[in-house]
Amino acid sequence: FGNPEKPEVMGQFEQAVTGLSEACRTFGIPVTGGNVSFYNDTEGLSIHPTPVLGIVGLLDDIRKAVTPGFKAAGDAVVLVGESAEEVGGSEYLRVVHGLEAGAPPAIDLEQEKRNQEFVIEAIEAGLVRSAHDLSEGGLAVALAESAFHGAGRAGCEVDLDVPIRDDALLFGESQSRVLLTCRRAKLARLLELASARGVPARAIGRVGGEAISVKRSGREVLRVPVEKAFRTWKDSLPGFFMVRS
Repeated sequence: FGNPEKPEVMGQFEQAVTGLSEACRTFGIPVTGGNVSFYNDTEGLSIHPTPVLGIVGLLDDIRKAVTPGFKAAGDAVVLVGESAEEVGGSEYLRVVHGLEAGAPPAIDLEQEKRNQEFVIEAIEAGLVRSAHDLSEGGLAVALAESAFHGAGRAGCEVDLDVPIRDDALLFGESQSRVLLTCRRAKLARLLELASARGVPARAIGRVGGEAISVKRSGREVLRVPVEKAFRTWKDSLPGFFMVRS
């Protein structure tokens, strides 16, 4: 954190601690220790709050580990959670519009817990082939990363009917969302389990093709070849530091 002698910085710290404690109580996660770094200012400007958490979990059977990459063409793509028109504080707003503004996405911790517990249960039941959280960059970035890390870098075709702007649909960072894939034969069981657990989940498309395609009620709002997106992602850091004559 920045200089705690500034009221706004101490306010940030107080809210961060309050939020962390509320989340830990909801999920039953103990806090065993911690460290706080204050006075991180340069020429009077404070850094953004950057709390970091280290959390360790146990996986009883390594054979049930699920990775984020798409596994096979034809698999169903399922979106867990609800998408809202929330772009405040997002990577999209910062990168595309140069703004760091707006209210961050809202979160319902009880719904978050239900969604996470459903995903774990579905994995334990052998219903899930891949799983990827929706975080920085939203849906479009999660789809791209799933394609990058999948077998053969297969693309996908998805179609959503959500009454929000196209930019919010693609890059909004609404909380408590997870991108899953499953075999078509297991899709009905996966959705039935979600319904029984009070978790919003819907099939939005399929894995396959050489492009990442996102439609909204049949109208395509994004199409980019996987290889083009992959090269942009893979070469971004070397390109940034490239010495140009």
